[in-house]
Amino acid sequence: MNAAALSNSAWLASNLPAWHRFRRALRDPEQSQRAVLRQLVARNADCAFGQTHGFSAIRSYEDWVERVPLSNYESLEPWIERIARGQSSVLTSEPVLRLLPTSGSTGARKLIPFTASLQREFNAAIGPWMVDLCRQHPTVALGPAYWSISPAIALDPERLAVPIGFDKDSAYLGLRGRFAESALAGPSALRLVSDIEAARYLTLLCLLRRSGLRLVSVWHPSFLTLLLDALPGFWRELISDVASGECRDAAQLPEAVRGAVCGRSQPRRARELRELDPTDPCSLWPRLRVVSCWADAQSAWPAAALATRLPGVTIQPKGLLATEGVISVPFHGHHPLAVCSHFLEFADDAGRVWRSGELKLGGTYRVIITTGSGLWRYQLGDLVEVDAFVERTPSVKFLGRGQGVSDLCGEKLAEEFVTRAITAALQACAVNTAFALLAPENRDSRWHYTLFAEGNLPDHLALKLDQELQANPHYELCQKLDQLGGIELCRLTKRATEHYLQLKTGEGQRLGEVKPPSLSARPDWRERLRDCLL
Repeated sequence: MNAAALSNSAWLASNLPAWHRFRRALRDPEQSQRAVLRQLVARNADCAFGQTHGFSAIRSYEDWVERVPLSNYESLEPWIERIARGQSSVLTSEPVLRLLPTSGSTGARKLIPFTASLQREFNAAIGPWMVDLCRQHPTVALGPAYWSISPAIALDPERLAVPIGFDKDSAYLGLRGRFAESALAGPSALRLVSDIEAARYLTLLCLLRRSGLRLVSVWHPSFLTLLLDALPGFWRELISDVASGECRDAAQLPEAVRGAVCGRSQPRRARELRELDPTDPCSLWPRLRVVSCWADAQSAWPAAALATRLPGVTIQPKGLLATEGVISVPFHGHHPLAVCSHFLEFADDAGRVWRSGELKLGGTYRVIITTGSGLWRYQLGDLVEVDAFVERTPSVKFLGRGQGVSDLCGEKLAEEFVTRAITAALQACAVNTAFALLAPENRDSRWHYTLFAEGNLPDHLALKLDQELQANPHYELCQKLDQLGGIELCRLTKRATEHYLQLKTGEGQRLGEVKPPSLSARPDWRERLRDCLL
C-alpha cells in the first residue's frame, strides 16, 4: 500500500466515529440540534456577548429567540473589531485563532473569527462526507487528493493582534504531519503565492508529479477549468521541471513555497508526459475518479462544461460550505443539513424562522447559522430549497444569494429565478456555456437586459430566455408596457470567466471565493467585458 493510501486509511478511520454520529443524528435532527445549541450557549455564557444577552438564563429555544436577535456582519462588526484589537472573550469564551477574510456579493471584505470549536464543527461534517464518498468510490482512498481550500492571496499588510488568513489546508481537514504530505497533492504553502499565473503553474507542477491523483476538490468549477486551460501554454516548462525536480523562477518564490515545490526528479514521469496530450486531462491523471465542486444555481453550467472535459469522472456537487460554516454535505446522494456541526435556523419569505426539523419539502428558506466562532443567529444570505429528506433530516439545494435582485422598472428579477430561466433556455436550445451573466443595458433611453455568455451561441437563445423570464408577471408587465426591451445576446470569448475573476480579485475578493453570478444590476458590463467581446 502506498503512502497516500496509508494516510487516507488512517484519516478515514479517525473519521468513522463522526460518520456513525452523523448517521444517527439524521434520524432525529431536532435532538442533535438541541444538543448543539445547549453546548454553544453553556460554553460561551461568560464571554462579553453571552453576558450581554443573558446566555446563563437561556433554558429553551424560546428563551434563545427572545434574548438573541438575528444578526448580520454589520451588527457583529463592532464585536469583531474588538477581537482584532486583541480583546479576549468577546464573541466566544475560547481564543480566536485567526480572522478569515471573506466577501459578500458587494465585494466588501469581512473578517470571520476562527476558533478551535469552529474547526471541530467543520470536521464533524467533512469526516462523514469523506467516509461516505469513499464508500461510494473506494478507489479514491488509494491515492492522493488535491484540495483547493485557501486560494492564492496576497499577504495582508495589516498588523492586527489576531492573524488574518487561513492556516494550513491539512489542518483544516484534520490531516497533520507526514499524513498531510503524502495524502495531499498540492502543498498548503501555495496559498502564499499571490500571482495568479505563478500559482497556476506551481499547482499544475505539483499535480503532474502525482500520476495517481484520485480526487479533486475545488470551489467554483471554473477554478479547475482555468487550471486545465493553462496546461498547454506551460507544457514544455512543466515537463522539464518534473524531470529535474526543480521549478522555474524558484529564486523568486518565498522560501516556504520553494521548499514545498522543489522535490525529487521524476525522469520516468516526464517521459510519460511527453507522450500525452495536455488538452486531455484524463490521460494525465488516469486514476482520477471524483471532482467535487459547486454545481448548483449559477455554477451548474460551468460544472456541466467541466464534466464534458472529464468523461468517466464523477462530478459531485459540493454541499453548501462557506467560510462562516457548513450548512450541508454530500451524503447518500443528497445534501442533508450538517446537524452535528452548527445550530441552524431558516427564515421563509414571510420572515418566520424555523428549525431544521420543521422545514417542508419544496420550501425555500434563507439560512441563519450559529457557530462556535461567535456568529450568533447570523443571517448568511444564502437561499436554499428542501429537495429531499435523508432519514428525517432535510436535504437542501443552493438556489443563490437572497439579495441578488435587479429592479429597474418594477420587474423584480431575482438571481435564483434568473438562474433557472437561463438553465431552461440553454437546455431548450441544446447548448451549454461556462459563463452566463444577465445584466441591464440602456440604449436610446430604453432599458433592456443582455445575456453576456461565452461561445458562439445561437440567436434564438435570447428569444427563449425572454420567454422563460416572462414567467415572472412583473417582468412580463414591464415588457407589455414597453418599459423594457427584449433580451439581447452578447457573445464572449472563452476568456470571459478569466476576465471576470481578474475583475473581482482586483476589487479585493479572494480567487477561490469569487462566485460568478447569473444576474447583476450593474449596467456597464459591456464596457467591463470589452476585451472578451466576439
